Amino acid sequence: MHSFEISPVDRALENLLQNKVDRKTKPLGALGALEKLAIQIGLIQQRLDPQLCQPQLLVFAGDHGAAQAGVSAYPQDVTWQMVENFLAGGAAINVFARQNGLALTVVDAGVAHDFGPRDVKRTAPDFFENRGLSPLLLDAKMAPGTANYLEQPAMSAAQCAEAMARGAAIVAQLAATGCNVLGFGEMGIGNTAAAALLTHCLTGLPLAECVGRGTGLDDAGLKRKQALLATALARYRAAGGDDAPRQVLAEFGGFEMAMMVGAMLAAAERRLVLLVDGFIVGAAALTAIRLQPALRDYCVFCHRSAEAGHRVQLQALQAEPLLDLGLRLGEGTGAALAFPLVQAAVNFLNEMASFESAGVADKRDDVVAPRVSSAG
Repeated sequence: MHSFEISPVDRALENLLQNKVDRKTKPLGALGALEKLAIQIGLIQQRLDPQLCQPQLLVFAGDHGAAQAGVSAYPQDVTWQMVENFLAGGAAINVFARQNGLALTVVDAGVAHDFGPRDVKRTAPDFFENRGLSPLLLDAKMAPGTANYLEQPAMSAAQCAEAMARGAAIVAQLAATGCNVLGFGEMGIGNTAAAALLTHCLTGLPLAECVGRGTGLDDAGLKRKQALLATALARYRAAGGDDAPRQVLAEFGGFEMAMMVGAMLAAAERRLVLLVDGFIVGAAALTAIRLQPALRDYCVFCHRSAEAGHRVQLQALQAEPLLDLGLRLGEGTGAALAFPLVQAAVNFLNEMASFESAGVADKRDDVVAPRVSSAG
């Protein structure tokens, strides 16, 4: 089992970064959350002129055995059908990734479908089958979906560890090519149910506050989902299950979620900027942070999902996201939409004139300053 070593960001540069931000031609604090974001990225990279290199979005896909029990409004086949849609370039995440210059890779972590040979091969770590798949698809399949956690653990401890190792290996390969900013997305029918269970166990907040409508359950469907998850939780507790992050992840998580946890840990270990999407990616981030609290320093929380449990996660992590658009699609769409704001934070830090360089007087220097509007 890989032992990750994640250090909190070194804050020695914080005052210098803050001074650089404050000396830009604007009133103090006038760029709001972008100022905090610029300083965070500077601290992650340990430089006053941070750079975003080869930005990449990883969408992890996997099926959940519990989906067969009715925890989702959609049938399980939608997982592989949506992966095919990703590979054809037709999903929302394809549109937003293209628009914002994010390279996109879809990782088959455990989809119950054989995507078959394609025309173009892509390189991958040794343990991935390299069968001539779509250039967008990375085959890291653990199994055709997890077991049904209503009856037994979703995966064994060994499977969970292996899925995390595969996620870490993907990131190691990306980082070796120069990528230093990584967005996370997911696809898996039933994964909001798994995320709700993880969120409940890792925050201690009531299960009812963590369970939402997912792909669009009506009131009756939501009640059924809540009852099923309560049954799964009771089975786990009766078997002596505790709230240890790895155990909870193996008990209720999907292969796509476990792979994301490993990927996040490896990314923070390498000082990458992590773009955290919504509820399911948030559950993976919550798990990774419970394993390695310093990982929190490397996370940019991109949006507040309309899924009820995401608010619980954000509160537990004391995180203020960049966007609040009522999104609940997943796929990494919130991360892709927030990326231009990440770029804007880095660009203003690097390119915006200072009072000194622009020859603009600053009232903070006890001179008469020109009128500068905080409204832009």
